[in-house]
Amino acid sequence: MGSLDGSIALVTGATAGIGRAVALQLAELGAEVIVHGRNAARGRETVAEIEAAGGRARFVAADLGAADEVRRLAKEAGEVDILINNAGVYRFGATSEVDDATFDEHIDTNLRAPLILVQELAPGMAARGRGSVVNVSTVAASAPVRSGGIYGASKAALELLTRVWADEFGSSGVRVNAVSSGPTYTPGTEGFGEMINALGATTITGRPADAAEIAAAITFLCTPAASYVNGTVLEATGGKPALTVA
Repeated sequence: MGSLDGSIALVTGATAGIGRAVALQLAELGAEVIVHGRNAARGRETVAEIEAAGGRARFVAADLGAADEVRRLAKEAGEVDILINNAGVYRFGATSEVDDATFDEHIDTNLRAPLILVQELAPGMAARGRGSVVNVSTVAASAPVRSGGIYGASKAALELLTRVWADEFGSSGVRVNAVSSGPTYTPGTEGFGEMINALGATTITGRPADAAEIAAAITFLCTPAASYVNGTVLEATGGKPALTVA
């Protein structure tokens, strides 16, 4: 896919799951990785794993639900060449059960935090004439998921912003894309039990993804191999089976 030597990458939610896998893959390609998360112990573990493999990394803690914290994260990150908006929350429930706090949590973390990070970091990329932003989305953004309306809506909005940002920054050498992920084994989905396997069984692949498989799609979009890919939502969903009509 090409080397990322000399690049600096900020990965949100990089202490577990897809984010951690992305951080490891970017570091393997030569990028210095800023590992974001809320748990300092897991952050140190991720940094240590990257360094043990010969890579470079540092940890920055921040609560993405607070706008001031997101801006502090951007400031501590400094100039970056790659931004991965991976961190997100997902709470499921019928529309009648969604309270104000749940709504705000989804919008603040899944939508406002990526917006602020792009506001703070993408202009610098544009001024330097290069950069890549990848927003992590979900199949629930394009297909209705029962009890997942607010989560899916926050990610659908992020997909629209992906296209807007690609237009705004693309002429300056900054590519902005998204990856729509299907059902994936992560620490965050362990609580769903057999539901993850059941969702995976509905794909052509017939199983859920491993976090590293989704991370590979995200990493690809950051590399020189994806130099002509901009403003797109790449599906990593295992494939949609054809409808049976006879």
